[in-house]
Amino acid sequence: MDALDGFDNERLAEELKKAKAELFNLRFQSATGQLESHGRLKAVRRDIARIYTVLNERELDIRPNPADAKEEDK
Repeated sequence: MDALDGFDNERLAEELKKAKAELFNLRFQSATGQLESHGRLKAVRRDIARIYTVLNERELDIRPNPADAKEEDK
């Protein structure tokens, strides 16, 4: 979770896109019986939820956005 705090919103959007693609692939493997690690499904779903939480908290000004801090330094 701390690692997500350091990412700006664009990076979080990229991570979210990657996680969703991985979740799709894992679900596909699960449906075809090729999935070896079912725990990974749970982990990826949690990662997606964490990213959404950080984005939502930034939108509500609960959590600071590192990009805003960089703009203030200028």
